[in-house]
Amino acid sequence: MIPFLLPALERHGRLKLSADERSKVLKVSAATIDRLLSDVRIAAAGRRRRRAGFSSAVRRQVPVRTFNDGGSPPPGYCEADLVAHGGMSVSGAFIQTLTMVDVATGGGTECFPLVVREAALVVEALERAQNLFSWPVCGLDFDNDSAFMNDTVVSWCRSHDVEVTRSRAYKKNDQAFVEQKNGAIVRRLVG
Repeated sequence: MIPFLLPALERHGRLKLSADERSKVLKVSAATIDRLLSDVRIAAAGRRRRRAGFSSAVRRQVPVRTFNDGGSPPPGYCEADLVAHGGMSVSGAFIQTLTMVDVATGGGTECFPLVVREAALVVEALERAQNLFSWPVCGLDFDNDSAFMNDTVVSWCRSHDVEVTRSRAYKKNDQAFVEQKNGAIVRRLVG
């Protein structure tokens, strides 16, 4: 839209740029604009910027697993993720679906509804999963969601001899199995 808006802003006297500045504005990428305006967007929304490198003690205790670290795990090693069913808005309360996918088979998938994002409800779902899968759950790979990365869930996993790993932030490929099921099953059936 910049090539269309820039002449109008100049024509109405709202913007005066040198030839060099005008050339740069016409060449700027959307990603660069987003990066340059991130602080403005945060301030406009009334939020404070999170400290860079913030990490809870629990996150530091849970090792990272990437998409090529897994090798061929035996049945029982699962990826888990939450799918929010809030439509276009994430404000307010709405149901979440906890999806668990067995990495070895790719087909062992269980979904659990959660009325709120609460660690105790995640633990209840994990306990139910132990009875629903044909094999014991012996490993769980979560994303960095606070519903998973907390003392309640991680302590439960460790007390039940369930190995816990986490994916890298903003790297959907690290959890390719569960992300595929989120789209193919959960979002298709529930929305």
